[in-house]
Amino acid sequence: MIDRKTAVSVLGTGSMGYALAEALLAAGHSTTVWNRSPQRAAPLVAAGAHQQLAVADAIAASPLIITCLTTFQATHDSLTAAETELSGRTLVTLNSGTPADARDFARWASGRGARFLGGAIKNVPSAVGKPDTLLYFGGEQAVFDEHRETLRALGGDLVHLGAEPDLAALYESAVGATLLPALLGFFEGAAVLSARGLAARTMVPYSIKWLQMIESLLPIMADEIDNRDFTRLGSSIALFHTAIGDDERLGAESGVDMSWHAPMHELLRRAVAEGLGEQSITALIQLLAPDRRRIRIHEA
Repeated sequence: MIDRKTAVSVLGTGSMGYALAEALLAAGHSTTVWNRSPQRAAPLVAAGAHQQLAVADAIAASPLIITCLTTFQATHDSLTAAETELSGRTLVTLNSGTPADARDFARWASGRGARFLGGAIKNVPSAVGKPDTLLYFGGEQAVFDEHRETLRALGGDLVHLGAEPDLAALYESAVGATLLPALLGFFEGAAVLSARGLAARTMVPYSIKWLQMIESLLPIMADEIDNRDFTRLGSSIALFHTAIGDDERLGAESGVDMSWHAPMHELLRRAVAEGLGEQSITALIQLLAPDRRRIRIHEA
């Protein structure tokens, strides 16, 4: 029986790149790996991967190249010495960066004859390869369709966002905006409990319920924003504004540094001063992006 699985080269074998290469090997793909520090790929070689010490040789080994380096600049720097090998190959990036970075890199890759997909993986390394792990991509539909089954080895929930090559970086930035504030909120809560001698783990079940409640409200909030109707949610800006004093008193009582709240409090005060207090908390988007002409509402 002829093995028709696409050969893949993975550039970058840090924790995520290692997991990507491991998943491709498990799915039966001939997998070539390259890393700046060659010793990091040793366990993958033991598992059946082919290692190349020169990035040009790693690119030449496969028609599909998946890069998992830190940023678009790091990816560009690593590929520059081997750019002549990119012609006719598909280049998939799974790294951090802004939409502008993605557009610039896509132009550079296309100028070297490569077909480009900008991607993002929305989970931790241990989830790579699982059926519910989400990856989304921007770039030509035909390129995505051609490599869909190979990419499915990395996660079962694949989404093609559209033809624009920066869409994955755009959604990565938009969705990722919730991460640090949510984590800081959890850390603050843990610090408040710690001040009373209570363990952070005791609040985990309640934090999960709280996040599930927020999850249930996201469609309502998105609908309010898309339709500019800030009346349905039931939680007003004034309600959050009233709680500013509680935040300050809790910080004083517990000794926990609440200074990271300051810009959020200032945003609430501005909204009330501008007469938005009785509108849903979603109306804050009018301060974050006040020029409606700059907000293009469309379905991805």
